[in-house]
Amino acid sequence: MSDAEQTADEPTLEPVYRTLGKPFRARADAEMDAIGWTIFLGMLILFLPLLPVILLVWAITKVLDAVAPTEE
Repeated sequence: MSDAEQTADEPTLEPVYRTLGKPFRARADAEMDAIGWTIFLGMLILFLPLLPVILLVWAITKVLDAVAPTEE
């Protein structure tokens, strides 16, 4: 098989994009990354004090399910 022949899994033509604008080149978006980390840390600060209450409710429901299982 020669180098000029195409195999079945290789495309024969490059895709054509019909657009009036210049092609967009992706780049790192540091501004949105900083905003995302700020929101994450803010939520962590807000929900961290609630963690013991959430764990207590979860543990109580698990104990109640083990003691008196529902008929399903």
